[in-house]
Amino acid sequence: MLTGSLPDFLSRAVTLVIAFTIHEFAHAWTADRLGDDTPRRAGRLSLNPLRHLDVLGSLMLLVAGFGWAKPVPVNPNALQRRTPAGMMLVAAAGPLSNLGLAILAALPFQAGLIGPTFVAGRLLPSLSGLLQTFIFINLILLLFNLIPIAPLDGEKVLAYFLPASGQATLARLRPYGPIILILLIASGRLGVNLLGLLVGTPARQLFNLLVS
Repeated sequence: MLTGSLPDFLSRAVTLVIAFTIHEFAHAWTADRLGDDTPRRAGRLSLNPLRHLDVLGSLMLLVAGFGWAKPVPVNPNALQRRTPAGMMLVAAAGPLSNLGLAILAALPFQAGLIGPTFVAGRLLPSLSGLLQTFIFINLILLLFNLIPIAPLDGEKVLAYFLPASGQATLARLRPYGPIILILLIASGRLGVNLLGLLVGTPARQLFNLLVS
């Protein structure tokens, strides 16, 4: 459903501003509530998109359907003093915010106020088209960020639930995380679309559940 049409491009632009901003704000707000003022001092406890958007990551979302924002700086020691689950909670807050946005955007479909249809030939996205793109990309961001590979949020979430030996394994893999992610993204060109299996397929299933 991520096409190259003008309405889709505009829908992605609106989505990235909202979804990335809320995602990073959720990280910052959660850290602040857990006693870490690092995001506040860095100016990230803000709903101003300019505080959060990364130029390359935003362009990637517009062009390729996935991307990233500027990571929120946190102090693990400050979070640890409040609760051992501090880093996990901060990491989970971002993807969960995308889930919340997707659910909110799906309410008009669930209430029967609009139907899941795109209208061809429009210069501006229809409300239905905009909401569908918004829902789908937020689901992509939710699932992509939950992949348990550094530097994604899922790695920090998984680490909290693993025993010490499992955490040590994740720590050894952490330097290779970006390389593993690149291989995942490129796997589709090699005939086995692992990223599609991990993210695309469940995102479509959740999308159909939300808008049906």
